[in-house]
Amino acid sequence: MKQEVEKLLKTVLAELDLGALGIIVTPTLDIAHGDYATNIAFQAAKKLGKSPLEAAEMICTALSEKQSPIIEKIEVAKPGFVNITLKDSALIKDLSTEHKKLSLMNLGQDTSKFKSKKVMIEFTDPNPFKEFHIGHLYSNIVGESISRLQEEVGAEVKRVCYQGDVGLHVAKALYGLQKKISAEGLSISELENKSLEDRVKLLGQAYSLGATSYEDDEKAKAEIIVINKQVYDKDPGIMPLYEKGREWSLEYFEQIYKRLMHPKSQKAFTKYYFESEAAALGIDIVKQYIDTVFEESRGAVIFPGEKYGLHSRVFINSLGLPTYEAKELGLAISKHADYQFDLSIMITGNEIDAYFKVLLKALSMIEPELSAKMKHLSHGMVRLPEGKMSSRTGNVVTGQWLLDEAVRRADIKINEVKSEGGRVSDDNKADVSEMVGVGAVKWALLRASIGKDIEFSFDESVSLEGNSGPYLQYTYVRTRSVLEKAGNLSPQTEPEIKLSAEERSLLVLLSQYQDIVLEASEKYSPSTLSTYLFQLAQEFNLFYQKHQILKEEDGVREFRLKLTEVVGQTIKNGLYLLGIEAPERM
Repeated sequence: MKQEVEKLLKTVLAELDLGALGIIVTPTLDIAHGDYATNIAFQAAKKLGKSPLEAAEMICTALSEKQSPIIEKIEVAKPGFVNITLKDSALIKDLSTEHKKLSLMNLGQDTSKFKSKKVMIEFTDPNPFKEFHIGHLYSNIVGESISRLQEEVGAEVKRVCYQGDVGLHVAKALYGLQKKISAEGLSISELENKSLEDRVKLLGQAYSLGATSYEDDEKAKAEIIVINKQVYDKDPGIMPLYEKGREWSLEYFEQIYKRLMHPKSQKAFTKYYFESEAAALGIDIVKQYIDTVFEESRGAVIFPGEKYGLHSRVFINSLGLPTYEAKELGLAISKHADYQFDLSIMITGNEIDAYFKVLLKALSMIEPELSAKMKHLSHGMVRLPEGKMSSRTGNVVTGQWLLDEAVRRADIKINEVKSEGGRVSDDNKADVSEMVGVGAVKWALLRASIGKDIEFSFDESVSLEGNSGPYLQYTYVRTRSVLEKAGNLSPQTEPEIKLSAEERSLLVLLSQYQDIVLEASEKYSPSTLSTYLFQLAQEFNLFYQKHQILKEEDGVREFRLKLTEVVGQTIKNGLYLLGIEAPERM
C-alpha cells in the first residue's frame, strides 16, 4: 500500500514540475491522522516559493483529483504534512494478496539496496580457551538476525566467524592447564575421557588461574610470555596440549551455534577464520607499508593514529609478534580474497569502537576500495541484576548458563499454562520449553536498539505478558488454535463488511510488514521489526478479546479467519527473521 501511495505522489510531483524531490511516506503514529503521512511539502515549498502549508494544499488538491481507488481521504496538517487515509475496500483486498503470499519468506524486494548483493557478516567471534560469555551470545543473536534480514530482501549472505586461537589469552590458559594437570596428576588421555562440559569447565578454570598468575607473579608472567612465543612458533613441546584445548573449545562453541542458529545444519557458519591463519599475512602487510602507513617505534611497529585524530596503536610488538590489529588487516584481505563481497559487516561489542576506527583508517590507506566495503556494527553490553549472577564461572556469566536458566524458567511457566488447560503435551514439552526459553533471551536482546546497553531480566523476558518473546509466541499459538477449531477455510471473495476499529488497525499493520522488513534490513535494526511485531500482537489480542470469530455469519467469519491466519503467519515469519521459533502449541 505504501508503494502505491508513493507511485501516486511521484506522478503528482511530476505534474507539478517537482519530480526530483525525494518522496518519504511513513505510517502515522495516530490513526486519527490517517494511515500514512508525507513531509514532501517542506521540500516542495522551497521550489515553489511558498510556505509548506501552501505547498501541502497544492499537493493535496492534485492527489484528490486523481481519485485513487485505494485512497479514502487526503488532509493537510500544520505546519505542512499531507495525511492519507486508505479505503477499507483496498485494505480488505490487500489482505487477500497477503493471504496468497503466506508461504513466502524471501521478499527479495526490488527497492532494497541489498538485492542480489554479496554480503559477508562476521559475528560471535569467541576465543578458544576462554568462556563463551553473554557478549558472544549477544553478538551471535544480533548477527544471525541481521543475516536473515539481509537474506529476506534478496542479499546473498555468507556468515563467518573469526576466532582468536593464538595470543596472550591462549598462553595464559595453557599455563593454567599445565599447572592443573600437574597438580591433579592428570594426562591428556584421561582428560579426553571426561565429558565435553567438564573439559570446557577445566579450560575456564585454567584461564582464570593463568590470568591471575600473569598479573600477580612475575615468574609466571615470564613463563606465559614464553608459552605465547612457543604457540606462534608451533613448538612441539606445547602443541599437543594446545591442539587438544583448541579442539575442545571449538566443539563446545559448535554446540552453542547449533542451538542458536541452524540446529539441523552441519555447520552454522559458511567459514571459520582464525587468528593463527591471519597473523602471517597481517605481519607481511604491515612490513610492506612501514614508512608510508606505519612507523617503527621502540622496536615495535605502530600506526600513528594521532595524526588523524585517532589513537596510535601497535601492530607488531617488540617481540616481532602481530597484535590484534595486524591480524585484522590480514583477515580483511583474506575474507575479500575468498568471497568478492559488496559489503562486509563486522559485529562486535562497542568497547572496541576506537580500535576499529584505527583499523579501518589504516586499511583505507592500504586498500581504499576494500575499506569502503567494510562496515563495523557495534552493540552495547548485557548486564544482569546482581541477584541473578550466582551461577557465574569466575567473573563471567556464560551464554550457556543464561540459555539454560531461561529454558528452566520457561518450563515452569509452561507447566502453569498447561495446568490451566494449555495445549502442550508431555511429548513435546521439552522442545517447547527450549523454543520459549531461547526465544525469550533472543527477544530481550533484540527488542532494544543495538547500540544500547541492556539489563536482562528473567521475570520480564520469560513472561507471557508484555513486550516479551513468549508473548509473541503465545499470540501465534492463539491464532493456530482458532484456525484449528474452525477447520478448513472456504474460499471467499472480499466481503462487503463494515470494519471495526480493531480489524482496520490490523489490516493497516499487515500492509506495512514488507516495508518494516525493508527498513529493518537497511538500518541493520532488528528492533524495528520487534517493535512492529509487538504492536501487531497487541492489536490482534485486542481484536480477539472484543470480537467473535467462529460464531459470526459466513462472510464475516471467513474474513476474520483469513485475518487471523495472515496475522499468525506474519508473526511467525517475523519471529523467524529474529531467529526465534514459533511453537504450534504452548
